[in-house]
Amino acid sequence: MIKNNLAVLMAKKKIRIAELHRLTGISASTLSDIYNEKTAMIGFHTISKLCYALDCSIGELFEYIPD
Repeated sequence: MIKNNLAVLMAKKKIRIAELHRLTGISASTLSDIYNEKTAMIGFHTISKLCYALDCSIGELFEYIPD
């Protein structure tokens, strides 16, 4: 299973969905779905925007958890 750490990173950086939307151009509803882990797939372009805005690596944004 792949777990995203968007909520953790946002909390560390004290950033809200509205601010992340402004920084990335990703819709607030998409960000909310990612934040709440309601997405099955996230595109590379979206991942790139998130990593850039949050100043993090892909490894910090996602974590592999064996089943």
